[in-house]
Amino acid sequence: MKVLVLNCGSSSVKYQVFDMKDERVLAKGLAERIGLDNSRIVYQKGSESKKVFEVSLPTHRKAIEEIFKLLVDKNEGVLESLNEIEAVGHRVVHGGETFFEATLVTQETYSKLKECENLAPLHNPYNIQGIDACLSLIPNAPQVMVFDTSFHQTMPKEAYIYALPYEWYEKYKIRKYGFHGTSHFYVSRRVAELVGRPVEELKIISCHLGNGASITAIKNGKSIDTSMGYTPLEGLVMGTRCGDIDPAIPILMMEKEKLSPQEMDDILNKKSGVLGISGISSDFRDVEEAAEKGNERALLALKVFAYRVKKYIGAYYAILGGLDVLVFTAGVGERGPIQRRMICEGLEHMGIKIDLEKNNIKGEELKISTPDSKVEVWVIPTNEELMIARETIKVISKK
Repeated sequence: MKVLVLNCGSSSVKYQVFDMKDERVLAKGLAERIGLDNSRIVYQKGSESKKVFEVSLPTHRKAIEEIFKLLVDKNEGVLESLNEIEAVGHRVVHGGETFFEATLVTQETYSKLKECENLAPLHNPYNIQGIDACLSLIPNAPQVMVFDTSFHQTMPKEAYIYALPYEWYEKYKIRKYGFHGTSHFYVSRRVAELVGRPVEELKIISCHLGNGASITAIKNGKSIDTSMGYTPLEGLVMGTRCGDIDPAIPILMMEKEKLSPQEMDDILNKKSGVLGISGISSDFRDVEEAAEKGNERALLALKVFAYRVKKYIGAYYAILGGLDVLVFTAGVGERGPIQRRMICEGLEHMGIKIDLEKNNIKGEELKISTPDSKVEVWVIPTNEELMIARETIKVISKK
């Protein structure tokens, strides 16, 4: 069975086509700068080198049309026709309290998805545009929605309710939802395979560390708490997001700097975090390079990031009642030996010890803890697209 996975952002569409017989990637790539000048499609057929096609992409539908043309192209394609696509899995950011698992697109579920738009106005509308395009262009292929939030729907109420007027939750559904769920779900299952124990028996802390970052406490295979909240702004210090701060600060600074709500939102989401502290970049590689050259603010940014991650690990160790496995994934988690070392230093009392030589790896699947470490520490490259494809197969097999 061939499955197409789509991830539609505000100005991009990521795509992969899998042959699910052996979970092989037939083609993958990215349509970017949708609605802007110099738009293009990056396309990679199997293990061949990437190719770039400059093409006008005024809309998401046009981008998907051009992707489909490449997939069936006589020279570049991997499909004889679009009829070979037997299912489409869509990454959807927010499912609210409605969607607890991957869900088939029907008239009823589509209507319920539209009701969730206000929960993620910067993401869900574009996810829906991808669904609309595929319903039109390949109407015979079942469409499946896989939600970033669904893995976290197992959190107990005391973990997701905010200490705000309760009617805000009842009226507006203001609560913690959490994100990166597909990634946390994937690495927790993968590390259980590698450890050789059922995930239902493990206490896992999964650290998805990239420009956006979150940590999840996983007990018996279920998310019981996660660092991101109502939006992805809560939690860790990130590339450009501030993470946890005193909520009085934005109110004060809006008054002092005469900022509008939109300007304040822009600062908290796009001008804070590692970029805000360092004044250099949101890219950890740039910040690490500056720190090595003696830039004190760059070093401070790295320390603040590591400190916040370490603090969440300690908190989740407490609510899990111990820890079996600590997992690092995503860009920084997979390729940041300096950050992994800084995070794990001082956690020996929790049974976390890493082998500094093994920790030097980047982007490989490897256990980096020492033989006498009570907690196994792993680096697991995430594969959200494969997880979406697997969930898609699972859903349509129930039809």
